[in-house]
Amino acid sequence: MSIPNINLTTAEWSVMECLWQKSPRTGREATEWLKKSMGWSRSTTLTLLRRLEAKGAVACDDQGGIKSFRPLIRREDAALQETEDFLDRVYKGSLSLMISSLTKKQALSQQEIAELHEVLREMEANPDD
Repeated sequence: MSIPNINLTTAEWSVMECLWQKSPRTGREATEWLKKSMGWSRSTTLTLLRRLEAKGAVACDDQGGIKSFRPLIRREDAALQETEDFLDRVYKGSLSLMISSLTKKQALSQQEIAELHEVLREMEANPDD
């Protein structure tokens, strides 16, 4: 199954986090959650939910006049898409250039280095994955 290429704005990520945390949520529940966490008004939340629905990231179910929203994409898939977009845009697709840049500014712990070695060993053992 292919993952739709949906680019999320920072505000849309906040709405998706709300739905990934608990789903489905009614419009009222989402509005209350985002008011507490982001300070947003009801109209801002509902506008973002409609925008996400139009993008195909969220589904809206109407039962007796009560709308509930649920994500149509998994958090992991959205994060992977964001990572790939960032890597292409900023590092021209070069993972090694990105890692080199990051490690020049921030030292890695021994555990992080070991985890990276393990990822590389797995990639060598399974080059077609």
